[in-house]
Amino acid sequence: MRAFRGQMSDNQPIRRSLPEKQKQLRDLKETLAAMKSHTSPALKESVRKRIAQLEAELTAAPVLKSNRPGGAARPKQERGSAPRRPTIRSL
Repeated sequence: MRAFRGQMSDNQPIRRSLPEKQKQLRDLKETLAAMKSHTSPALKESVRKRIAQLEAELTAAPVLKSNRPGGAARPKQERGSAPRRPTIRSL
């Protein structure tokens, strides 16, 4: 069976909003703090690497928002790339 566009099996990165990234950062820091001394160094290093990536993304996020003209999000009309499908009304 073929996957439809946007399905989780499309091997696409998951896009997260700013609050979701902040939550993930908190969770990863808690996970790193809770790791035992016998946890593999490779696992600890991968968690540290992801924490560093998230911190870099979060510090860059306000800069990206301020570069946008008006400092606000795009209007709703520009967001969707696909046209809306007409609704079918039943008789």
